[in-house]
Amino acid sequence: MSMIHKISVNTRSHVEFIDITGKVRDIIADSGVISGICYIYVPHTTAAVMINEHADPDVVEDIAAQLDLMVPQRGNYRHSEGNSAAHIKASIIGESKTVFIEYGEPALGTWQGIFFCEFDGPRRREIWVKVDGEK
Repeated sequence: MSMIHKISVNTRSHVEFIDITGKVRDIIADSGVISGICYIYVPHTTAAVMINEHADPDVVEDIAAQLDLMVPQRGNYRHSEGNSAAHIKASIIGESKTVFIEYGEPALGTWQGIFFCEFDGPRRREIWVKVDGEK
């Protein structure tokens, strides 16, 4: 039976991308699953999870900049809390990802990493990870 593992992060910036690849890799290794599926889910409406390049930190900076151009922090938003841009950005990126597991490792491309995406920080956040498969 698989269980949900929780990764806690404390974000320091209003918008921040945190590489959680190593933490997800550790959860997979601890599970003993050799071939299966890893589900990564963010239970927040102003945060997200993405898979993208983690070799060059400029890539996530470019993504953050382009998201800000598409969805500026200040706009003609109706939501009274003032964080509509964060809700919209989280909706664009998405709250979950699925990664195959092969040979006990996440099946990611050479340059791919898994990122927690903060759009309304700083805050204490959680990422939920569930691993299912054959041991």
